[in-house]
Amino acid sequence: MADGTRAAAYTWSTEGDANAVTAEFHMKLGEGMLGYFREIADEMVGRFGISRAEAVARINERYGGTEIAPYPDLLCHELPEFWAYSPYYYPDDAGRLPTGDAGADADAGIDVTRLRIRPRPPEGSPAWTLRGDVQGGGEG
Repeated sequence: MADGTRAAAYTWSTEGDANAVTAEFHMKLGEGMLGYFREIADEMVGRFGISRAEAVARINERYGGTEIAPYPDLLCHELPEFWAYSPYYYPDDAGRLPTGDAGADADAGIDVTRLRIRPRPPEGSPAWTLRGDVQGGGEG
């Protein structure tokens, strides 16, 4: 995990962690992982200026169908901001995406302004599970 103090600010419950498909996300998520994926969506909204509906649709398109273990899944070895970049950007020519950690040396050589933005899920796609901005923002 990137920063222990930053990680301590996140609290994902493990109570009642039976996996269930939610109306929001297309993967089976226990209560703890549902909170974690909501944090990923929050990061996307804040970092990329997109609507929550678009963030959730991008997560569904990118990670939907992925088998997610109860909290803490292997995904949790990174903070939510790490996973926010993949549904929004294509990797650079070296196959890299930012980690989201402001102090990470790995991000030093990545020019975010040069990364290509992935197309939004098409209007009418089942990835769009929330009401909201189904048009505008992103590319595509």
